[in-house]
Amino acid sequence: MALPPEQESRRLPVLPLRDVVVFPFVAMPLIVGRQGSLGAIEAAAAEGGLLFLVAQRSADTEEPAAGDLHRVGAVARIIQATRQANGTARILVEGVSRARVTRYVPASGHLRALLAEEADATPDDPADLNVLARRVLALFEEYVALHRRIPNEVVALVQGADTVARQAYGIAAHLAVRVDVRQTLLEAPTVTHLLEALSQVLASEIELLRLERKLDEEVRGSLFQNQREFYLQEQLKAIHRELGQDDTDDVMDLERQVEARRLPEAVKARALREVRKLRRMSPLSPESTVARNFVDWIIALPWTERTDDVLDVAHARRILDEDHYGLEEVKDRILDYIGVLSLVERMEGPILCLVGPPGVGKTSLGRSVARALGRKFVRMSLGGGRDEAEIRGHRRTYIGSMPGRVIQAMRRAEVMNPVILLDEIDKLGQDYRGDPAAALLEVLDPEQNKAFNDHYLEVDYDLSQVLFLTTANYLPQVPEALRDRMEIIRLSGYLDQEKFAIARQFLVPKQLRLNGLDPATIEWETDAIPSVVQGYTRESGVRELERRIGRISRKLARRRAESGDVAPASPDAQSAKSKTVVHASDLTDLLGIPPYDPSLLSLEHKVGVATGLAYTSVGGEVLEIEVSVVSGRGKLQLTGTLGDVMKESASAALSYARTRAGVLGIDREFHRNRDLHVHIPAGATPKDGPSAGIAIATAIVSALTGIAVRGDVAMTGEITLRGRVLAIGGLKEKAVAAHRNAVRHVLIPYQNARDVEELPEEVRKGITFHPVKTMDEVLALALLHTDFAADVPAVAPH
Repeated sequence: MALPPEQESRRLPVLPLRDVVVFPFVAMPLIVGRQGSLGAIEAAAAEGGLLFLVAQRSADTEEPAAGDLHRVGAVARIIQATRQANGTARILVEGVSRARVTRYVPASGHLRALLAEEADATPDDPADLNVLARRVLALFEEYVALHRRIPNEVVALVQGADTVARQAYGIAAHLAVRVDVRQTLLEAPTVTHLLEALSQVLASEIELLRLERKLDEEVRGSLFQNQREFYLQEQLKAIHRELGQDDTDDVMDLERQVEARRLPEAVKARALREVRKLRRMSPLSPESTVARNFVDWIIALPWTERTDDVLDVAHARRILDEDHYGLEEVKDRILDYIGVLSLVERMEGPILCLVGPPGVGKTSLGRSVARALGRKFVRMSLGGGRDEAEIRGHRRTYIGSMPGRVIQAMRRAEVMNPVILLDEIDKLGQDYRGDPAAALLEVLDPEQNKAFNDHYLEVDYDLSQVLFLTTANYLPQVPEALRDRMEIIRLSGYLDQEKFAIARQFLVPKQLRLNGLDPATIEWETDAIPSVVQGYTRESGVRELERRIGRISRKLARRRAESGDVAPASPDAQSAKSKTVVHASDLTDLLGIPPYDPSLLSLEHKVGVATGLAYTSVGGEVLEIEVSVVSGRGKLQLTGTLGDVMKESASAALSYARTRAGVLGIDREFHRNRDLHVHIPAGATPKDGPSAGIAIATAIVSALTGIAVRGDVAMTGEITLRGRVLAIGGLKEKAVAAHRNAVRHVLIPYQNARDVEELPEEVRKGITFHPVKTMDEVLALALLHTDFAADVPAVAPH
């Protein structure tokens, strides 16, 4: 329904206020963020800048309706409005007059108020009004003098107002009272009523302020004037005395602890200097906390404490064999260290880096080493670390600073000679905060770590007695300078026979006990564990194997619980009880369909398909390299998520084939009318490195000549443009992968022939290794039949 023109002019946008009351003739800044309030501001700006400011009854109401707002507010004019970057608006408003709402009506996105005209009634005797105004003004002057948060300039501003109403509203706006009291003052119907209300409020507030001032003066009377810090200290001491916690001797206790510790002279002098500085400081000073924390760290760190090493080589050998199967190289290195340590009184701890695929026991080996030596063990996970301060600590100038993780590890160890495992050292990152791998150079250098300097401590700390063990999955990701400081020990993947032994000796008993089963009551058929290894896992380590065995254990525990067949309490009853036998035929019910079928390992001869060997962060892998030849214009297409180095190897292999086209019986013009497509599955897995060069060349020659590649032959080696075969790395991991995939012959670079002796005996017995120097030798061994093989010298199998 349309409104009369006289009411339309008094229908203003409504801006609801939370915990704020705006008075007439007073300017106030406001921050507006609600959508309805922003809409009201925009509407007011478009209609002359006037809007109605009214307080909400409850500040918790997010979208207030008409019933949530008071009926009396202030008509205000927008002086300034600014939009903020976060979507809010900052406005400056000035109250124009007080108004009463007759009705709230909804508008587009906000409320509007129909206002009734209200004129403050003038009293019959202006003299009475002036007397009342003077009294209120005098009370306000006393209120401001007693209140610590209201500046004295406010009194001058109020006194300069030209009317009594402006003075009254100015006083009301500057009172530090509750919102409901301010709303009551705004709703006063006349200036006289407002002044009377102000008189009562001011008198009450002045009494409270006088009482606070009196109490404050009584406390300060016993203290020196203007000695605030001393006053706070006296109060704190009084509180502690009441609680029976007198800490007046706390600094002296710190000094006694520093004196009692057998600290190096330089460290002791530094700690005592901090204690003397702490004695002169106020306990409430931020610098006092920094100094106290520093002294606490100095006292808590081990400086001379150490554990006695167990120097029995036979005992250490027994402990290592109990915890881990195989890993002979690292065990021998630890036993060598123990043997030397038994002959000399003290030696610098070795820094060993265990490199191998996940799940081969690198991390758990550190705990076994500590147990064998009788030392304490601390593990530090470095994966994902990007801040250099994590290693060397933060300087004490920063709030919340603390020592680096190396010093923290020493504090947890509480001795000078623990075993510290730096796990996942190849997963360190770097950014603008520094390179933590570079900070580790000092920690892992035997020539420097005897005087390791943490940024927080700023004193030298001896790490030379620590036995550092580091682990990594992929050695190329470890910086060269860091590799140079460590003794690299490679842990290749486990062979199937080793996995069978690990499962029987360690994993099966562990998982059965974890799932509430007695290993003596569960019997495994001879073929059961080999079936799990070959049909349900395809890994270098044993983590997936342990998960599979754990799943079998849970299924067995569930069957026993469902049948009500609980474990008997007495040993005699247990021996009399029939055992549960796990058959290989039961695995499908227990684990589901096998994801791997050993019988599907392809050993057939194929044209254009060669078997390569790769070394990845998860161990060795067998790759099938496929080459397809189609009509075209000599284009070489490479697919399979290949890196730049592998792409360059493919180009070198193609150049070799073109160079030897006549000898190999290939059309010399094939590069003009044939396209080659080289693909290396799996396509989603990134692959790189030069070691697939001879396999790519063999597949290209096979595809161009139509001669099949032997299916039982795998190869690894880098190729040159002249057909030479260069050495590669990771032969141990690659050979284990070939053995796992039933490969019988492996072609390796001649320079790697000496590495064959280091391979496991089972691999050497199961695979014939053929060292080759040139691609001609590779083709003579890899292709089924060739016309040029007679010119290639025979290569004796290993």
